[in-house]
Amino acid sequence: MAVAHGSRDPRAAATVAALLDRVRLERPDLPLRVAYLDHCAPALGQALAGLDEAVVLPLLLTEAYHSRVDLPAALNEVRARRPRLRVHYGATLGPHPLLLSALERRLAGAGVPAGDPDTAVVLVSAGSSDARANAVVAGMARRWRSGWWSVSAAYASAADPSPAEAVSALLRAGAPRVVVAPYLLAPGYFADKVRQTTLEAGAEVVADVLGPAPELVRVLLERYAAAQRRPVPVAG
Repeated sequence: MAVAHGSRDPRAAATVAALLDRVRLERPDLPLRVAYLDHCAPALGQALAGLDEAVVLPLLLTEAYHSRVDLPAALNEVRARRPRLRVHYGATLGPHPLLLSALERRLAGAGVPAGDPDTAVVLVSAGSSDARANAVVAGMARRWRSGWWSVSAAYASAADPSPAEAVSALLRAGAPRVVVAPYLLAPGYFADKVRQTTLEAGAEVVADVLGPAPELVRVLLERYAAAQRRPVPVAG
């Protein structure tokens, strides 16, 4: 059971569907359903209908409010009505080393070679009111610095710096060129805003969102296997 945040933008659900289609190609033996926390159907309770046991995987890139509070609360609500339902709760997609490879894939697709010493990268996440989630993104930026002129973290909401502020600061610091790597699963409001504001601030390239990158397929299947091996099913 893959659970995405959900969006009013139909491109987001289409991207989730494309990712899960790739998972099905990799594992045609694996029964796979999708649910959404908000804005889209089916909700988690609807998607779990008819099942006695499920592995629930958050299609979220960082562990924050949605994975710590919203999704466990939704699971507990379902289990209150169906106490015999066995649920294994998996980890979020990130952080994971393969996601840095996926980010490099998206930059390469936009014409930016990996580790270019004349390129400063702004790693942009959605941002969170949970400082721990933002710290995880900052840690990813630090681990990704090898070869690049620099790698800086920025946040599309709820935290500083904003993506445009990060781009402007790097240009003032003398970066030969600045590119933006969206640490976002799907297109939508944040992705569109990041593209517009960072290009206006002077970014040379804004890569695509992660989308159905093959690295995400591998991470999702890894999270599934880890959750399935847990000796005691959990629901948060």
